[in-house]
Amino acid sequence: MTNIDIYQTVTDRIVEALEHGSISCSLPWNSGLSLPVNAHTGNHYQGINILNLWAEAYLRGFSSPCWGTFKQWKQQGAKIKKGSKSSFVIFYKAFEREEDKMINGEVVPGETELVTRHFARASRVFNADQVANWDGAESEKDPEEDNAPCPVTDLDEVEQFIAGTEAHISHGGNRAYYSPTLDRIFVPSRDLFTETEYSSATEGYYSTILHELTHWSGAEHRLNRDKGEKFGDQKYAFEELIAELGAAFLCSRLSVTPQPRLDHAAYIQSWLMALRNDKKAVFRAAKEAQKAVNYLRVLSAERVTRQSLF
Repeated sequence: MTNIDIYQTVTDRIVEALEHGSISCSLPWNSGLSLPVNAHTGNHYQGINILNLWAEAYLRGFSSPCWGTFKQWKQQGAKIKKGSKSSFVIFYKAFEREEDKMINGEVVPGETELVTRHFARASRVFNADQVANWDGAESEKDPEEDNAPCPVTDLDEVEQFIAGTEAHISHGGNRAYYSPTLDRIFVPSRDLFTETEYSSATEGYYSTILHELTHWSGAEHRLNRDKGEKFGDQKYAFEELIAELGAAFLCSRLSVTPQPRLDHAAYIQSWLMALRNDKKAVFRAAKEAQKAVNYLRVLSAERVTRQSLF
């Protein structure tokens, strides 16, 4: 593969998708796309690869969540269509090297230590829309694509997931937020959620809770993320990007279509500024969002396990 700047290449594509999406106050991951999945292994992609492949699908009009390398599609008996352009997925390779030994940020003279470092590598993949003769083509779409009816209706799997985190959630008022001081999530009453151009009341309600749950996961006694102090500062906007990605990842995993929030337009500008100034910002945000998702899933699963013991 030619020598490319992976971080810059992926960031540029996501910036392009954000710029397209911001026109309608929608984001590429708010389009109801399923989690990207490898067509050969059946495994879902993780972290930055979710966001990157969503952006690629959005920009290029792909409807399938299935991806694979040239070799993997060949193993499936499929053939890449002539003229198809590949997309990137990212993986990390570990290597060890000797470096100066450091204690409290200071070099220890004459001493070295073996340090494990990681570097990003790219692999080229193609979407299922770019291949022919694939047996899974007829079954790749989600079986349910109709909007849930208004008003908000219970989604059992999502309710169980939320309850499993044991987060304290209060309903009332007219805005959604997480209070670090009270360690409590506040969400408007269910009857205040209505159908929009982009989603049903049910989708809006659950995606809002999942957004705030991602914030909740970052508390000092949980994942301990630095969330900033006021709207508009860089850390605050970065935390909002983490929460939005976390909610989007969870919405796809739990079969809830993400709901564009009314404040997206303001956040998009902050995100674009951060992404343009730091080509690794979106990689860090996706990594933190994936950590939050994994943390919440483990919490919920542990509660189910505890209940099954009694």
